[in-house]
Amino acid sequence: MAKMDRIFDLLHILQANKYATTAHELRERLDGCSESTLKRYIRTIRDEWNLPLQYDRKYEGYLLDKTDDMYAVPGLWFSAAELHSWLFIHELIDRLGPGLLKTELRPFRNRIEKMLSLQGIATRELGKRFAFLGTGIRICCPETFRFAATAVMERKRLQLRYHSRGDDTISLRQVSPQRLIHYRGNWYLAVWCHTRNAPRALALERMSEVVSLDEGCIELAEEELRDWFTASFGIFTGRPEQEAVLVFSRESARWVAEEQWHPGQKGRLLPSGEYELRLPYADQRELVMEILRFGPEVRVEAPPELQNAICERLALALRRYKKNESEKK
Repeated sequence: MAKMDRIFDLLHILQANKYATTAHELRERLDGCSESTLKRYIRTIRDEWNLPLQYDRKYEGYLLDKTDDMYAVPGLWFSAAELHSWLFIHELIDRLGPGLLKTELRPFRNRIEKMLSLQGIATRELGKRFAFLGTGIRICCPETFRFAATAVMERKRLQLRYHSRGDDTISLRQVSPQRLIHYRGNWYLAVWCHTRNAPRALALERMSEVVSLDEGCIELAEEELRDWFTASFGIFTGRPEQEAVLVFSRESARWVAEEQWHPGQKGRLLPSGEYELRLPYADQRELVMEILRFGPEVRVEAPPELQNAICERLALALRRYKKNESEKK
């Protein structure tokens, strides 16, 4: 590992210098390494890494050819720990959805694996040592992801068909993509929808027949984007108009107190040992589902509309259980 660190140091020196650097100067800057050691480092850079390191006879020094495309390989300037982190990110992206960025990242991954193998570090067992678990993850078409990502970066409009899960309708939309959002294991495209004349968060797996248009995007201000897409709890768009006040039981308090439901949340431990959590929200649909998963371990203190929604859902569930039991008899 020390050898590799010194080779990286040598690369950094050569990268920073516009002119040829003599072997004597290089040896001094590498803590006085021997002439034979310096030659081994140079052979590694030239022969194993295929970098354009040249010897300038006129100035009797070494120089990296910065006009060569091979010079611009980012992985070569990372430490072993950073390379491992990149491999971890590659594995994570590969699990976010089948094929997402996999093809684009493969050459980069191969380069990183080669670099680590030169340091005697195995990478093939990475998948065995890290586990990525998830629930409720929906499959996103890689082609749709590619269209969305390209449109976000190139600031081009998209035309698409969108299958709304809420009312089970399909509509033709023209949108100005603003940003990609990865939320709870799923991908969403934050857009200004020209068809609805309003901001929307569209689930990528509900998009089809996506076409890139030549027309540029309408740009929303950063403050407006925050208001519509991050100011309220959940993925539904809208400026927060309500504040939910939730009180969790003593048994749940120690768990919920360590969770972040929203950046703007406020929490406090009550004298009873219960935990009070306050959340800004605009649309209660996702919040209702989140509250229901805690069952009897939480109660809604405010607002009344949210209380009623929870009571109605619990009453409906109870009626269905009772109906099922009566039908069995």
